[in-house]
Amino acid sequence: MSNAHDTIRLTTAQAIIKWLANQFIEIDGTEIRLCGGGFGIFGHGNVTCLGEALNTVHAELPLYRGQNEQSMGFAAAGYAKQWLRQRFMFCTASAGPGTSNLLTSAALAHANRLPMLLLCGDTYVTRLPDPVLQQMENFGDPTFGVNDAFKPVVRYWDRISHPAQIIQSLPNAIATMLDPADCGPAFIGLPQDVQGWAYDYPAAWFEKKVHRIRRQAPDATEVADAVALLKSAKKPMIIAGGGVQYSRAVAELTGFAEAHQIPVVETIAGRANMMATHPLNIGPIGVTGSNSANAIAEQADVIVAVGTRLQDFTTGSWTAFSKDAQIITVNAGRHDAGKHMSMPVVGDAKMSLTALGAAMTGYVAPDAWTSEAQDHRTKWDAYVADNVAPGNRPNSYAMAIGVVNDLCDPRDRVVAAAGGLPAEVTANWRTLETGTVDVEFGFSCMGYEISGAWGARIAQVEREPERDTIVFIGDGSYMMLNSDIYSSVLSQKKLIILVLDNGGFAVINKLQNNSGNDSFNNLIADCPTIPEPFAVDFEAHARAQGAIAETVSNPAELAEAFKRAKAADKTSVICMKVDAYEGWTTEGHTWWECGTPEVSENAKVRDAHKDWESSRPKQRKGV
Repeated sequence: MSNAHDTIRLTTAQAIIKWLANQFIEIDGTEIRLCGGGFGIFGHGNVTCLGEALNTVHAELPLYRGQNEQSMGFAAAGYAKQWLRQRFMFCTASAGPGTSNLLTSAALAHANRLPMLLLCGDTYVTRLPDPVLQQMENFGDPTFGVNDAFKPVVRYWDRISHPAQIIQSLPNAIATMLDPADCGPAFIGLPQDVQGWAYDYPAAWFEKKVHRIRRQAPDATEVADAVALLKSAKKPMIIAGGGVQYSRAVAELTGFAEAHQIPVVETIAGRANMMATHPLNIGPIGVTGSNSANAIAEQADVIVAVGTRLQDFTTGSWTAFSKDAQIITVNAGRHDAGKHMSMPVVGDAKMSLTALGAAMTGYVAPDAWTSEAQDHRTKWDAYVADNVAPGNRPNSYAMAIGVVNDLCDPRDRVVAAAGGLPAEVTANWRTLETGTVDVEFGFSCMGYEISGAWGARIAQVEREPERDTIVFIGDGSYMMLNSDIYSSVLSQKKLIILVLDNGGFAVINKLQNNSGNDSFNNLIADCPTIPEPFAVDFEAHARAQGAIAETVSNPAELAEAFKRAKAADKTSVICMKVDAYEGWTTEGHTWWECGTPEVSENAKVRDAHKDWESSRPKQRKGV
């Protein structure tokens, strides 16, 4: 223990890094460093001071060299997901465009409630050299700059104008990132002069600290109200969200469902809460869901939503449920627990399910209801089996998913995001082990796939190095952000990447067509500003970044290529063309509110608008 009067003279940057290196967390009885390291691209806003500080602790806090600031943030998000929000990475970027490139990834982390620490360069507190390179000047407010743009997309924001301020700011940032209700990214702006200023910091502040994530017990009255309602249910249903996994409550969820024979459906973030073969797993719900889950959602009289924010793809823009259905929402966040006139149970999912279960003694859902739900699931399984099977038809996303599902290890992690693959993975992937699916649909960012998988792989190597991280990505997302193929090769963090090429932004083209519009500017072939369309050689491009790469023409060749990728010791990229129009999963979709033109010269557009609006009367009007 340090003497209360002992001090250490350090620069602001040195103090930040020294303090971070001494923060630990207890996970399953083992103490491990809370921050797993960081992703960084240096520039004039962070290289001289923060870079100097990081170089002294690169063994304790490894710094991964990024290729793009946005992709660094995606990688940090993927890392946090793999660690179930128990650990985080920091991202550091230079002042100006380096930092502003992190805005999208901060928004992704915010939407998904993921911890991420942003240590970003800023202009000078003294303002003596103003205006500096890459400074955004606000003529009416000299304190207002690029970094202020992060305020809407982070949970904690501060700009350090004196070295002493980090004594309060850093613990507050960590507390936010570890809070189950307020979890999200934290931003700390570091003016270039302040980074290098020295201060006599209390030595005690740098002593090892072990953190534990708080579990909030539910209110007894809220539990009692929820139990009374649930015991009256004739057709109960559980919606299991991503918060079940973050609370490490998979066993409690399964036990609760089994004890009371209540059917369970999963959100996109909640995929892999239950095994595909569990008799009470009725499938994914919502716009990208299953016929089975949506069929029982329409009939359920009491719905228990656990660890979900009930976004529109889960609720079918609030048309998936009967208007008479009553909803109990179990969530650590008060904001999420009270949505759409729900009966809230504000608390940790593990503790709340345990409390609910203890008070539910004697209640079992009617056999006829549970059996009906299981019959729906049996029919859905048959549909999926046919959907993913190779046959005399064009290549599809579903076929590729089926091949990988059959050959992967149960503990391999699957990553997808944005475009058509989230729907196809959600609907067609059969969970082989809990906690193995990451479909990024909270902010639905194209380009997350490879970068998020790189971050997940870094975390996976720390936990289960013998497993693989598998990426499903379309050609559109690949073109948007692919440079972390190079990152994965450089850092020797192997990925298996399937590039499924359908010639452009095919899923949005499908939406365009479904709303009565002609194909325009989505598929490469339909862009009037492209005189001579040509196909990208994804294999050659991936190989140029150091990956093993090959192109296959059908699911049988894909299976053999995937086996080779599993056996390889570095990143492998497998490319296959799929059809842009045929092979989509057409079953299992609820209505989704999407703005369509009320007036148009095109009769198809007018007809599509009428058809779309015909489902609006089903929409719940709760707030």
